[in-house]
Amino acid sequence: MKYLLILTFLLQTALFSQELKIKADEFKGDQNKGISIFTGHVRIKKVNDELNASKVTVYTDKKNKPTKFVAVGDASFKIQTEQGARYRGVAQKVIYLPLKKEYHFFGNVHLKQLDDKKEIFGDEVILQAIDGKAYAKGIEKEPVIMIFDIKDEKEKK
Repeated sequence: MKYLLILTFLLQTALFSQELKIKADEFKGDQNKGISIFTGHVRIKKVNDELNASKVTVYTDKKNKPTKFVAVGDASFKIQTEQGARYRGVAQKVIYLPLKKEYHFFGNVHLKQLDDKKEIFGDEVILQAIDGKAYAKGIEKEPVIMIFDIKDEKEKK
C-alpha cells in the first residue's frame, strides 16, 4: 500500500500537477525498470479522461514521468480532446502515450464521439487528443465502419 501511494503521488506530479488517480485490486512495481503493473478492476481517472481494464501497465522514464499506459482485458474509456470533443468506447487493448496525448485502440474497437454522434468500428483506431484527429483500420475480412448522424436542422426541431 505504501508503494501504491508513492507511485500515485509521483504519477500525479509528473502529469503537470493534474490529479491522476489509479484504483486496482493489486499493484506490483519495479522502479529500476520503470514499470508498474495494476491488476483487477483497474480504473484510471485524470480530469475528464477515464480508462478501465483488467490490467494496466504504466511505463515511466528515469524521472518517474509516465511515458506509456497499456491496458488490456475489458478495456473501456472516456476521453475529452483539447478542443472539447468527448469520446467513449471499448477495445481489447488500449495504449496511451501521454507525451503525445495519443490513444491507440486495438481489437473490436468501438469509438463513439458523443457530441457529433459519430461512431467508428474497426480493429485499430488512433485518436490524437491534441488536435482531435482519428485514424482507423479494418481487419482482413472486415472493413472500418463509420456511422454519422446526418439529420438536417429541420429534422432536429
